[in-house]
Amino acid sequence: MMQKNKIIALSKSLYTRGIQCPKSLWLKKYKKEVLTPPDATALARFETGNVVGDLACGLFPDGKEVVYTPDDFTGMVETTEKLLDEGFEHIYEATFLYDGILVLVDILKVTPNGVEIYEVKSSTSVKDIYLHDVSIQHYVLKELGYSVVGSYVVHIDSSYVRGEALDLDGLFKIIDVSEEVDALELGIQKKLEEFKAYLSDDEPNIDIGAHCNTPYECDAKEYCWRVQRGIPDYSIFNIFNLGSKKQLELYTQGIVKIEDILDDFAMTAIQKQKVQNYKSQSTYVDKESIKSFLERLTYPIYHLDFETFQQAIPEWRGISPYQQIPFQYSLHIEHSEGRLEHCEYLAQDGKDPRYELAKSLVSDIPKDATVLAYNMSFEKGVISKLAESFSELKEHLLSINENMRDLMSPFQKKHYIAPKMQGSYSIKYVLPALVPKMLEAYKSLDGIQNGSEAMNAFAKLSLMSEDEKEKTRTALLEYCKLDTLAMVEILKKLRAEIEKESSL
Repeated sequence: MMQKNKIIALSKSLYTRGIQCPKSLWLKKYKKEVLTPPDATALARFETGNVVGDLACGLFPDGKEVVYTPDDFTGMVETTEKLLDEGFEHIYEATFLYDGILVLVDILKVTPNGVEIYEVKSSTSVKDIYLHDVSIQHYVLKELGYSVVGSYVVHIDSSYVRGEALDLDGLFKIIDVSEEVDALELGIQKKLEEFKAYLSDDEPNIDIGAHCNTPYECDAKEYCWRVQRGIPDYSIFNIFNLGSKKQLELYTQGIVKIEDILDDFAMTAIQKQKVQNYKSQSTYVDKESIKSFLERLTYPIYHLDFETFQQAIPEWRGISPYQQIPFQYSLHIEHSEGRLEHCEYLAQDGKDPRYELAKSLVSDIPKDATVLAYNMSFEKGVISKLAESFSELKEHLLSINENMRDLMSPFQKKHYIAPKMQGSYSIKYVLPALVPKMLEAYKSLDGIQNGSEAMNAFAKLSLMSEDEKEKTRTALLEYCKLDTLAMVEILKKLRAEIEKESSL
């Protein structure tokens, strides 16, 4: 069928961007320099999406791909028409254009009764925004005269566990979303008219709100929040458990700074306490609770931190999609007199790292030792998975979990609150508030300065030259070592608060 109008004004990604916020759509079209570029984590997510999309084509074999050519979409449209004329049952990246709207269908299935649309996602569930994505494809094909007899989302099944070989039927779920898409398609014309009106006018004056973070954090958020409205890094939007309704109430009153909140504004006791602490720039310390926490720790204390990575498509037996796979740990062993020992493990790339890491861990940590982690639920989860996988190490691994304590606890329970923590108990905020010198130590690291960078670096080790690999391995070890040293310093700060009280 001849596809109408060769001028491209809108794609399915632009359409879904507009669904989240029409201002974001306008900025992407006319002022993209204000958008925050994707970071390494986002780029890795895009790459994962491409790999998953390619693999899902195996569910629909013997198809033909329309090669992605961003400077020749017209050619892609023509190739699609040619493949349809030639009678291919499955077409990957089938490209259609109608009234300035360009859509690429991940997998198009041609049946005797009409065509089916399959949208492939690397997530583990069907999100509402995916339905909008499929609906604009449905709309374009229908307007071009195709009979769309089914709409589907193909996504990863997180319950899948890999055996010796990869089973595509087990890895993926195919969800029929035809009914939902049909309902959304009825409102598309109105949406398109709305977007056209926005795009033919000046920059929209759309206020900030929940849509800035849902379903994704918008890449225009920095521009809309910081540049245009001057929202500070720590604002009413950071107050612990202050719901969006209360935030909106303050925001509509013109209040965004913590110091501008009136004393009689209705909040919980903890929220009021945090606001007052911030206003006075004072630190609140519940010394009795912290003392109780410290008394439950026995020496030597094993400060533990894992680095992990995830695979949408599991490479090794016994692993599920997006399972946290540990490849590294750092262990600072703190003795009663203050002496520190350091142990570490970093797996070799290109093979399943779990067993050798687990063996090293049980060698380094005795069964009855006090183990300290920051946000221990993560470390416990990793160790529990290792125990499930390696029965001969299970008893020892689970004993490590039984003796684990959480350094996050005093901060999460609000026993220690400092203004510089900005209402958070994440180590990202706690560390610079309690031990500012450590922030400079992280900044001085070469190449890897956070967990996301560590995860991405290890995942790419096998693609590196030997020189690059050696340099990256050194950077990984230095980063992870600093993480457990940071825990030692935080604990030292908590002890100092109690000792200060005792000396008075």
